[in-house]
Amino acid sequence: MRRRQLFLVALSSLFLFFFFRYFFILFNVHVKSTLIAKSKNAITICETPLQHKKFSLLIGILTRPDNYNRRHFLRLVYGIQSSPPAHIDVKFVFCNLTKPEQRVLIALEILRFNDIIILNCTENMNSGKTYTYFSSLPRILSRSYDYVMKADDDVFIRLAPLALSLEPLPRLDLYYGFVIPCTSINPHVDYMSGMGFLLSWDIVEWIGNSNIPENNTNGPEDKLVGKWLKMGNKAKNRFSNKPAMYDYPGTNGRCSHELIPETVAVHRLKRWDQWSKF
Repeated sequence: MRRRQLFLVALSSLFLFFFFRYFFILFNVHVKSTLIAKSKNAITICETPLQHKKFSLLIGILTRPDNYNRRHFLRLVYGIQSSPPAHIDVKFVFCNLTKPEQRVLIALEILRFNDIIILNCTENMNSGKTYTYFSSLPRILSRSYDYVMKADDDVFIRLAPLALSLEPLPRLDLYYGFVIPCTSINPHVDYMSGMGFLLSWDIVEWIGNSNIPENNTNGPEDKLVGKWLKMGNKAKNRFSNKPAMYDYPGTNGRCSHELIPETVAVHRLKRWDQWSKF
């Protein structure tokens, strides 16, 4: 039985490896050789020396402890990309572990990859996980970043186009993403989609110190972030990156459109076959 389990694990890993090689060739992204730093900074993109980077970005992918295969797949997705203008760390974020096997398997992941943040919360959709994520970072991280991103685990982010789009933007009081509703082009009216939105570090610190977010944590969390910023008179600098951010074709009405070369992020990749269509 033990041998059979080990065989299935090895077979699954081999499948993911060859699947992603096939997917990446189809997408036709020409990437320079990238060094993956074996440090305490998760998946760290170090194509050029850190001192030559223009800004830093933490991408926190909110997921669940049991999503092992998705995490391993996304490590491949982000580990082979480059982002010349920026130092980018990618970490996986979830709430407290609840099963004995999670404590063992995730401990092994942390020892091997050191790219996981475990928040002091119970897994939830609309009861404060996003607040806990942002408010905890200034206390638990050993360093600050220029920007912090919250992303879903069913979104594909192209790191180089993302970094290039951020390069000319302000480093302070920034709110970046895909503005809702889908037809809107005005980032100052409402809030950014939860597929992946970004805040400058000063706003992250404000979330951790202000009573406004702390007292408004129940409800659609991405919408609540927009509410916090409006109530606190924050995020005067806003940028909605349309059409480069969008939902996968045919999955979400006007939020979806066909794949384009300028893509920064594609959302709603729920099935493996959708990854192969790029």
